[in-house]
Amino acid sequence: MAGETPITVIGNLVQDPELRNVGKGTVCDFRIASTPRTYNRTSQQWEDGSTLFLTCSAWDSQYQTLASNIKATLSKGMRVIVQGNLTSRSYTAQDGSQRTVFEIHVNEIGPALSRATAVVTRAGGAGGYGNGANGYNGGANAQRGGYSGGARGGYGSNAPAAAPAAQPAPTQDVWGVESQGAQSFGSFGHSGSSDAGSGDDEFSAGVDF
Repeated sequence: MAGETPITVIGNLVQDPELRNVGKGTVCDFRIASTPRTYNRTSQQWEDGSTLFLTCSAWDSQYQTLASNIKATLSKGMRVIVQGNLTSRSYTAQDGSQRTVFEIHVNEIGPALSRATAVVTRAGGAGGYGNGANGYNGGANAQRGGYSGGARGGYGSNAPAAAPAAQPAPTQDVWGVESQGAQSFGSFGHSGSSDAGSGDDEFSAGVDF
């Protein structure tokens, strides 16, 4: 949305993701800790900087199951890459003080593969990559221009276009038949044509130029 600050953060989950059902739908909340590391040339060692803790939230929608996928995939301690919009929220603490927290509304998230491996499983729900209602490959709406299997302009249509109907062969070669009238092309260039020298302006007369 306009006015929001896009951000990408790499960090470790400090807790297991929590899935909740609220009025707007299903949301997944979790926190990550991002610690920058710099190389000290004097000591020739890597040193950790101040850790930044961020609260993250992701939502399920009719097009994706992001919140549910996070809960099913990620757990405490995993290193992740989070992309989303940075927001701030102010509230009153129990001691009466005003506090401000920064949160990320997550658009995309995945495990960092620099220190781990992962097995990717395509999810099928509405708008899923696989066989969902708006799926990338063979979904229900793929018949209306889907990437694969689209009968109405799909990229890889499973319904090939019908071959054009074969045209019947002519009963005779019209170019090889002698002229039988003023409109025929059969006598063009024949000096013996009966139309030669008739005085007509017809193009098919056998006139020698």
